[in-house]
Parts: sequence; structure tokens; C-alpha cells
Amino acid sequence: MISFLRGPVAHVGLSSGVIDVNGAGMAFWATPQTLAGLRLGEEATVHTSLVVREDSLTLFGFADAEEREVFEVLLGVSGVGPRLALAVLAVHSPEAVRVAAHSEDAKAFTKVPGIGPKVGARLVLELKGKLVPLGTGQEPAVAAAGAEAPWKAQVIEAMASLGWSEKDAAASIEKAMADAPEVAASGSVPEILRATLRWLGQGARALKAGARG
Repeated sequence: MISFLRGPVAHVGLSSGVIDVNGAGMAFWATPQTLAGLRLGEEATVHTSLVVREDSLTLFGFADAEEREVFEVLLGVSGVGPRLALAVLAVHSPEAVRVAAHSEDAKAFTKVPGIGPKVGARLVLELKGKLVPLGTGQEPAVAAAGAEAPWKAQVIEAMASLGWSEKDAAASIEKAMADAPEVAASGSVPEILRATLRWLGQGARALKAGARG
């Protein structure tokens, strides 16, 4: 089993990355949040989970061991494959998944594209008792009045690495945080990035629905 990769980052895409491990390019699939933390040419460590199928070996990468653990527990739910498990972690933090499972909040899971009420109900049923909250919330880091939030530049940089212009990224962050002030108040870069990407996804789906109408 490949538990982690360590080496210079050779490639960062929208849904995958490559790390040079002693001259071998090791490719892995990951969430936008994990990929946003990688920088081309810089040394990085990515925790990994190898999914074995009859016709393939696929590596999935994570920012930390906790995220990998939640991913692997999600794979134990009937009907949940690695891509759907990764989609859950693209929308919710590992702790949020634990909280949703523990509190039997099926609606939280239906916020993930591809998960409807039936699958959401199955997730809380099968995850109950397997995932419990760890209480890993961070202390709020609120910016001083009139000062730019200290996290903003980091989130813009992360989105720029995923293909957005700095102008579009800044505008999207501002609009997303207006809808989720509690996330902005947390000062957590991963949470703010996740909320902004989720907000952009909802906007894209609304536009498609309007076009069909």
C-alpha cells in the first residue's frame, strides 16, 4: 500500500496532480482544496489511498491523514465509489462529514453533486457510529475593522492556481462570503475556499437550469 508521496510537485491540474518521487511521476486524484495547497517545483507530502479494481490501480491524494481516513470510511458505504467519496470531501471538510454522520444530517450530504435523498439517507445510516466528531474546529480569526481579511490573498492565490483570474476569484469570494459570513469569520482558508467553490458550483447549476427552462 502506498501511504504517502513526497517530492517536488511536477503538475497541478483541476482534479489531479503529479509528484516526482525519485524520478517517477506519481499521479493522483484529489479535491480542489488539496490541489490548491500544492506549488509547482516545491516539495510536498500528500497522503494517499490506493483503490484497486480488476482493470485499474488508482491513487487518491489528501492533505492529511484525517481526510484520507474519512475517504476510506466513505468507500465502505454501499454504492459509494472513490469519485463520489472524493466529491463529498470537495464540499465538506472531514470534520463536517463526521458531524453530519453523527447527527444523522442527510441533507448535508445531498449538497454534494450526485447525491440525492436516498443516497444521503443511506450514508447517515451506514456511517452512524463509524464517524464521530473530533472537535477539531479552529479559533475564529476575525480581521480588524477596516482591514482586509488576512486569508483573502491566500484564497485568491489558491483559486488562481485552479484557473481563475485574480479579479474573478476576488469577486467570487466576496459574493460567496456575503452568503456565508460565519465561514468568513472563521478565517479558515480551506473552509473559505471550499465554500467559494461550492457557491460557484451552485451558480453554474442555476444557469444551466435557466437555460433548459
